[in-house]
Amino acid sequence: MLYFFKILLLLININQETVLNWFGIEDPNSFWGIESSDLSLETLKLIVEGLWLKLQNGLTLSDIESILFFILFVRFLILSIRYNLKTSFYITCIGLVAGYLWYRHLIDLISMYRNVLIKLPFFHNLGVSAIELRSIVRQTVLTDLKLGENVHWYNPIQLIYYAFTKGIVDVDPETGLRHYIDPISMIVANLKEPQRSQIWPIYYKIYNVIIPRVYYACSKFWTQLSGIAAYAVITRIGKRYCPYLVRWHWTFLILIGLVEHVFYYFIFRVYYFQEFVLIPNTYKNFVEENVYLQIYFLNIVTAMIVITHIALILFGMFHAIWGQYFYFPFFVENTELHIGPRPKNSIYSGGNTAWQDEKEKNINRFFPKLWYGWFGRGTEQNWAIFDFLKKFVKRIIKKLKKQFRK
Repeated sequence: MLYFFKILLLLININQETVLNWFGIEDPNSFWGIESSDLSLETLKLIVEGLWLKLQNGLTLSDIESILFFILFVRFLILSIRYNLKTSFYITCIGLVAGYLWYRHLIDLISMYRNVLIKLPFFHNLGVSAIELRSIVRQTVLTDLKLGENVHWYNPIQLIYYAFTKGIVDVDPETGLRHYIDPISMIVANLKEPQRSQIWPIYYKIYNVIIPRVYYACSKFWTQLSGIAAYAVITRIGKRYCPYLVRWHWTFLILIGLVEHVFYYFIFRVYYFQEFVLIPNTYKNFVEENVYLQIYFLNIVTAMIVITHIALILFGMFHAIWGQYFYFPFFVENTELHIGPRPKNSIYSGGNTAWQDEKEKNINRFFPKLWYGWFGRGTEQNWAIFDFLKKFVKRIIKKLKKQFRK
C-alpha cells in the first residue's frame, strides 16, 4: 500500500527491482543471476514465474491484497496517460471503494467457510488467514471489553456503554476493589435495615443482569442494522455525492446477501452431520461402506459449493476494482430497479452495461441472454457463434412444429 501512495507523489523509480520486490522477490540478482535494469520481457517472465510459485502454495489474504493494489496501480497509470493525474486519482479511488466493499464481503465469507477451506489444498492458506484474523478480532474485542479502549464515535451504543461503566466505577489502587460511585449506588449503600435487605437484590439484578443483557441486545441489533443504515445514508440520502459504481456494487452485494444465507446454513448442517453423526460411526467395530461413501460425497459437494461461491465473489471484486460491471440474471435487474440505469455522460460512472443498451433499444430475444461478455461489453462481435446456435435451434423447433401439425 505504501508503494501506491509513493507512486501518487512520483517519489519512486519504476525498474525491474521495484516490480520484483512488489511480488516478494527481495533479491532477484542473486537468485536469477541478472543485473537490475529497466522493465523488459525478462521482468515479465520473472513476474509470471513468481506468481506461479505463489499460486502453487495457495492464496492468502495478503496475496489478494497485493494483487488488488497492483491492479489499482496499473489502472492509475493507464488513466493518467488517458486523462490526467487528478481524474485518474478520482476514478481509481471510486474503484478502490467499490472493491473494498467486495473485499469486506470476501473476509466475512471465508470466516464462515474457514472449517471447509482449511481442508482444501489450494485454499488451505486462505482458511488459516481467516482463522488468524478471527482470533485477532476476538482478542481485540475481549481487550476492549476489559480496558474500554479503541471506542470510536461511529459506534454510539458502545460509546455510551463504556462512558456509563467507566463513569460509575471507582477502583481502589491499593486493594483493586471496584466501587460504584453513581448516585443510585451511593443511596443504596447508605440504606439501613430492613430496607437494605429488600432493595439490594433488586439493585444487583439491575446492575449485574438487566443492564448487560440490554446492552448485548442493543449491540446485536446495531450490528445487524448498521450496514443497512450506512447504505441508506450514503446511497439514498447522499445519492448525489455517491458514484454510480459504488451504489451499483453495494446494492448488488446486499441483494446476493439475501440468498447466500442458504449456502451458509447448508454448509453448517453438512459439517454438523459429518462431525457428529457420520464420523463417530467410523470408530465402531462394524462400519457399513455407505458411511464412507456419504462422507466422501458430502466433501465433494461442500468443496464445489465453497469454491464456486468464493470464485463468484472474486469475480465481482476484480470487476469492481477495474471500475466495471457484470451481468448476473435476476440480481442485476433488481439492482438497477433500485438505483436506475448508468449515466452515460460521466467518465466516473464506470465501464459498459450492454444489457442496459439493449433495453433502451427494446431488443426482444427468443432466448433469455445469460452472458454479456467480460466487463459488460456485449457479445455481438466476439460470440457470433451463439447467433448460429440460436438459428439452428429455431429451425429444429419449426421442423418439430410441422411434424406435430401433420
